[in-house]
Amino acid sequence: MNAQDQLKKHSKDTGSSQVQIGLLTADIDRLTAHVSVNKKDFSSRRGLLKKVAIRKRFLKYLKRTDESEYKKVLTVLGLKK
Repeated sequence: MNAQDQLKKHSKDTGSSQVQIGLLTADIDRLTAHVSVNKKDFSSRRGLLKKVAIRKRFLKYLKRTDESEYKKVLTVLGLKK
């Protein structure tokens, strides 16, 4: 069972903040590995930074609206805050 399945509110949940944070985290991990190998790929680095900023906004929103879900997301995804 992957992290997105643990964060879903129901079986077809794709739009909740928790699931979007999980999807962004997977993209960020993939892009981080790519950028570490391809050091001169600046367009991918820019995409990575944009995704990090979007995830940060989602986390800020989730902390403001539902702190228990925020803490759950951090533990499931292994993020530090």
